[in-house]
Amino acid sequence: MEAFKSHTGLVAPVDRVNVDTDAIIPKQFLKRIERTGFGQFLFFEWRYTQSGEIIKDFSLNQPRYEGASVLISRANFGCGSSREHAPWAILDYGFKVVIAPSYADIFYNNCFKNGILPIKLTEEQVEELFQRTTGSEGYKLTVDLENKVIKDEQGLSIAFDLDEHRRQFLLQGLDDIGLTLQHEDKISAYEAAHVARLGARP
Repeated sequence: MEAFKSHTGLVAPVDRVNVDTDAIIPKQFLKRIERTGFGQFLFFEWRYTQSGEIIKDFSLNQPRYEGASVLISRANFGCGSSREHAPWAILDYGFKVVIAPSYADIFYNNCFKNGILPIKLTEEQVEELFQRTTGSEGYKLTVDLENKVIKDEQGLSIAFDLDEHRRQFLLQGLDDIGLTLQHEDKISAYEAAHVARLGARP
């Protein structure tokens, strides 16, 4: 997994509360066996009509947000089912950071396992980001994970909190397997000793 230290990117808003995982990636697209290729289906039923026409009013269909890599939304983002396809779709689309007042626990945990930084801010702070994003085309944020601060080019600076274990997880680019492999020498030593003990039995 790629290490995350600092990221600067265009911000895109999804101005809705209780964005559930079925809205993030609808169930009909869960048949793929790879982790890639889900980005094209992100928010599919909000981006397209049933006949396949583009819904121009939805933010991600607007040219000004093309190429965005920072997503802002409202409270309880990622609620609903526990499907890990939701962060896969967000990452595959190009988002590296999600900012919201609160998240569903399983979605929040899955973000870290897939290299996405989910940041919790107050509703007032998120509202300010919405105002700046919609009021200024090309609005960007710099997210500095090493110093736990968000900044823009107009002087905004917002500190955010994050569990240190999860912060190190991203800073070092570790997933669960990578974390385990950090102790590969101890695991190998244990296995060798275990085999030796079995061989010594009468």
